[in-house]
Amino acid sequence: MINKTAVIGAGSWGTALALLLARKGLDVTLWGRDSAHINRLAAERENKKYLPGYRLPDPLVITDDLIAAVAGAQCVVMVVPSHGYRQVYRAMFPGLEDRALLVSAVKGIELDGGMTMTAVMREESRDAKSLLFGVLSGPSFAEEVAAEQPTAVTVAFADLAAAEAVQHLFSSSYFRVYSASDVVGLEISGAMKNVIAIAAGICDGLHFGLNTRAALITRGLAEISRLGAALGAQPLTFAGLGGLGDLVLTCTGNLSRNRTVGLKLGSGLSLPEALAEMSMVAEGVKTTQSCYHLAQKLQVDMPILEQVYQVLYSHKKCEDAVHDLFQRDLKQEDA
Repeated sequence: MINKTAVIGAGSWGTALALLLARKGLDVTLWGRDSAHINRLAAERENKKYLPGYRLPDPLVITDDLIAAVAGAQCVVMVVPSHGYRQVYRAMFPGLEDRALLVSAVKGIELDGGMTMTAVMREESRDAKSLLFGVLSGPSFAEEVAAEQPTAVTVAFADLAAAEAVQHLFSSSYFRVYSASDVVGLEISGAMKNVIAIAAGICDGLHFGLNTRAALITRGLAEISRLGAALGAQPLTFAGLGGLGDLVLTCTGNLSRNRTVGLKLGSGLSLPEALAEMSMVAEGVKTTQSCYHLAQKLQVDMPILEQVYQVLYSHKKCEDAVHDLFQRDLKQEDA
């Protein structure tokens, strides 16, 4: 039984998940690295910076002490950006409980080495403490979860009993959780959908229509599936909540940070200009780079990913990227 949960990361999604658990009356601690931000959260009982308008219940513990946050926690939910993930995990590892369930709720791939977040945790843990590693993913904007809008996601562990324990932990009257065992499939889907969402935003910024968006989502899903298959993922995962569901949401939703970045690029802004107008992290920008190198390493054909990479990192014009995608050699759809 999970008696205490620690949520590591006090951005919008971490706050929404901690709020969800606290509303259920569970013992939950929320950690953030920025002491000034955490002190404001504790005093005001509201995350005015990242998730304004939702009161944090008084029993929710808020701290900037990482070791204290994970002490005694049977479940630790990691919600820190992928580029700082390893550093935070390494710092908290000594304080983790034996047999703790480690849940990644981060949708990204590490830049150096192309590792998923569960792979990073496994490497840093060195098989100590018999920890179990899983992932929570699916179509879920933080603001809508905080507003108690009906939402469905998936949690996956190689150990299905662990997945079911986390499934019951998070499930509520408005938050439905499905259990699964395909960890890598969920992680690849969650990371790559952000890249495709940038492409969708670019198309919207160029004032393309619904035909374009539908084609992009469909072919984007094909690329995600190819990369996942190369890493041993289960094909059905990509048709589920963490695959197609999350992809559709992120490519079409106005709350999508990654689509917003693409929209700004398609409207003529440079990447630095687009990011300067963002108040929160758009994981897809860094993930494009890490997934591009991973695809190159595995020799997986991913033309949309390649064009997004060139727009972001080689200063390619958005119009030229679309043109080059449509001028490729014709092929069978299932090739």
